[in-house]
Amino acid sequence: MSLYETLGMRALRCVDPEAAHGLALKALKLGLVPSPGELTSSRLKTTLAGMELANPLGLAAGFDKNADVLHPLSKSGFGFVEVGAITPRPQPGNLKPRLFRLTEDKAAINRFGFNNLGMSIAASKLAARPTTGVIGLNLGANKDSDDRAADFATVLAECGPHLNFATVNVSSPNTEKLRDLQGKAALSGLLAGVMDVREGMDRKIPVFLKIAPDLNDEELAEIAEVAIETGISGIIATNTTLSRDGLKSAHRDEKGGLSGAPLFEKSTRVLAKLSQLTSEHSLPLIGVGGISSAEQAYAKIKAGATAVQIYTALVFGGMGLVKDIVVGLDALLERDGYTNVSEAVGTGRGDWL
Repeated sequence: MSLYETLGMRALRCVDPEAAHGLALKALKLGLVPSPGELTSSRLKTTLAGMELANPLGLAAGFDKNADVLHPLSKSGFGFVEVGAITPRPQPGNLKPRLFRLTEDKAAINRFGFNNLGMSIAASKLAARPTTGVIGLNLGANKDSDDRAADFATVLAECGPHLNFATVNVSSPNTEKLRDLQGKAALSGLLAGVMDVREGMDRKIPVFLKIAPDLNDEELAEIAEVAIETGISGIIATNTTLSRDGLKSAHRDEKGGLSGAPLFEKSTRVLAKLSQLTSEHSLPLIGVGGISSAEQAYAKIKAGATAVQIYTALVFGGMGLVKDIVVGLDALLERDGYTNVSEAVGTGRGDWL
């Protein structure tokens, strides 16, 4: 991290976390953060559900909720970017404060509740997206919806023409009973509706499912079964956790989803189990949760991830972390004799089972 970025990050950590997030978005718009452009090599180029990626490191949903900084993010070194979550109608989310920085744990707790400007505004911004790069949208449901399952398909129908991929998010802990949609029967019906919309699109983009880390083995087996039966393109493992094990920070007991360093092992074990459950079907998996270094990104890839995503680590490491991880991952692959990152996928899965 440069001295300039170090000073900027230090200043942001003195500000309310949600206000700091807003300032970070403004800094991106103004070009005040590192913009290394495309980061790639023959080892890093890979394919995710048919999408060609310059490298396997993506930005997870939640950072750019309303697709406000698509152009600067396209120059930030990520192999792909996911924005949102977006719901059919605008909603303010939960009452503030709703974001808490856990500095001692290098973590965060949020209970945003899908605050966003709605699909119409998101669609207009996505229509003006960069012509290059891989951009996806996290699909959400309105808190007061009469049919939450239908909301996901509604957002896809509105925004799908401007996307490279979409993610069905039934794993946020901050919308009451949303995680209930991860049950086999409910999930099958929900995904069937989304896939029907996808089949009617001119471009049949990949559709991923994002799951919680707080699932037992039986629930994971059911999700893997539904994913294969419905024909979705892959699974993102995982969203935030409700666990508070081992936390030290003052805000450790706040309600909401925990992200960041404490989630790494829990989410990677879920990833490895899903990799085992879906190995015969070659279902792509995206590993997310607690990554803050090239070594951790590599560990998730070896646990079974075709690609990985980060978000909370940027709170503590800044956007310069993107280049550090990508360059570091390339070096690790070279060290271990891989000619391409795809060769490393799943090679260390047994270490996490």
